[in-house]
Amino acid sequence: MAEQLVFDLPVETAFGRDDFFTSPANSMAVGMIETCNWPNGKMVLCGPKGAGKSHLARIWADTQNAQVIAAKSLALQDVDLLAQQSVCVEDVPDIAGDRTAETALFHLHNLLAQSGHLLLLTGCGPSAGWGIELPDLASRIAAAQQASLDTPDDGLLVAVLLKLLDDRQLQVEPGVVDFILLRMQRSFAGVQHLVEALDRVSLQRKRPIGLRLAGQVLKQLEGSD
Repeated sequence: MAEQLVFDLPVETAFGRDDFFTSPANSMAVGMIETCNWPNGKMVLCGPKGAGKSHLARIWADTQNAQVIAAKSLALQDVDLLAQQSVCVEDVPDIAGDRTAETALFHLHNLLAQSGHLLLLTGCGPSAGWGIELPDLASRIAAAQQASLDTPDDGLLVAVLLKLLDDRQLQVEPGVVDFILLRMQRSFAGVQHLVEALDRVSLQRKRPIGLRLAGQVLKQLEGSD
């Protein structure tokens, strides 16, 4: 049977508070985001790729009427205008070594501190390893309170798996989630890759996501590692 062509259609990702599952792996970070009781009005949110940093950032932005921007876009922003409200800057390690963007973030930090607005920074791994080269900016980031999203437990892995399946409007047959949980790569990135592969293969083969298809996809992913 010929495989069906697969098109990269947009995935509707749900970023509401009810869509974020809290577990022991992230409860401390969630509490710090929700209370906003941050020393000097700034906080660093770090964790592995796919851990939920962007989701938490948007939950925070909704409650604080804050703006969320990518660090790479800072060089193109009117920083004075941006600093008139609380701001989340995502993926700060992406601008490591970019003096223009680093300088823009440094000025944004100072303006927000003066105005009393909050600053949330996100990135993979501890901020000490972000590679920021501007000394004054690096020292200010180092002085910020840091919250970490830790390695996921089983409950969190299942919640993330179900959310990603729901985002893609994918349905699985009974027993598939338990089957996957016992065999999948136990990381947020692993869950993302798995769901993308399940979606792609299910469309190509015009088959529902059952135990057999899930096993084949898991085997393929294991062979590609």
